[in-house]
Amino acid sequence: MQDLGADGIAAVLRLSDRFVEVAQRAIPKVPALRGRTVATLFSETSTRTRLSFETAARRLSADVVSFSPTGSSIAKGESLRDTVETVAAMGVDCFVVRHACAGVPAQVAGWTGASVVNAGDGWHEHPTQALLDCATIRQVLAERDGRRAEDTGTEAFAGLRVTIVGDVAHSRVARSDVHALAALGASVTLVAPGSLLPPSLAGWPVAAATSDLDAVLPDTDVCYLLRLQTERGAGAFVPSLREYTAGFGLTARRADRLPEHAVILHPGPMVRGVEIAAEVADLPRTAVLRQVANGVAVRMAVLFLLLGAEEVPADA
Repeated sequence: MQDLGADGIAAVLRLSDRFVEVAQRAIPKVPALRGRTVATLFSETSTRTRLSFETAARRLSADVVSFSPTGSSIAKGESLRDTVETVAAMGVDCFVVRHACAGVPAQVAGWTGASVVNAGDGWHEHPTQALLDCATIRQVLAERDGRRAEDTGTEAFAGLRVTIVGDVAHSRVARSDVHALAALGASVTLVAPGSLLPPSLAGWPVAAATSDLDAVLPDTDVCYLLRLQTERGAGAFVPSLREYTAGFGLTARRADRLPEHAVILHPGPMVRGVEIAAEVADLPRTAVLRQVANGVAVRMAVLFLLLGAEEVPADA
């Protein structure tokens, strides 16, 4: 996200507005990437991100191939590099890569001349999640002012108070969102137990970090909840799930402390009853499904910018 910057984020959001309109058509498909091939390489389990990228590619009329280490020659001992180079030789134009180790998408980019999209690497970053989060927030801000998202510039983020709550230490989503939101002018506060904050916040453009969720909720415009990532060892950093929820879960009582206009976001999958109460997850102000819908449009924009023509085709 640091490389993309405010101007790059704004360009993706503007293009994603066009693809939001495509999704509303009776046949939500355009020929922009006809003849192109997108390969998804996911070494971690995924529902939203994988399906979102594959849907985005197909709506652009690209061909999609999907493989994972358990179903590929990697399971027979072949190196990741050899697998990537083999698939690239089949004529792949873009790899969408998710891996448990930070930096793997960058390595893949060095092994092939194809475009590479980081779909989440270790504890590092998840850039397209941050982009779809920014798109969702922009939509909400526009609707609040009675405008369309495409008529709302990124200046609307200036001074926006965003609170990111939960397992920050293990969250690639938190890292990408902090850099994206700060680049657009938002003020970001991290809320987590000390054991779930990074050892150092040097380089994190945040306004504050605290363990007192109740104190910051009344001054929050966007409450972004993170899942406790037990698969990355986060469960060992809290005494119990019950205690974590007591201190950092967005219960119905805590949701009532938010301003009336505040929106609740979550990257998914939500664990109801831990970081978010079931009744809060179903509130109209909880925009999780809107995030999923915007994810397809944003990823269409990313793929088009990497593989498409100089301009959006007239029928897009």
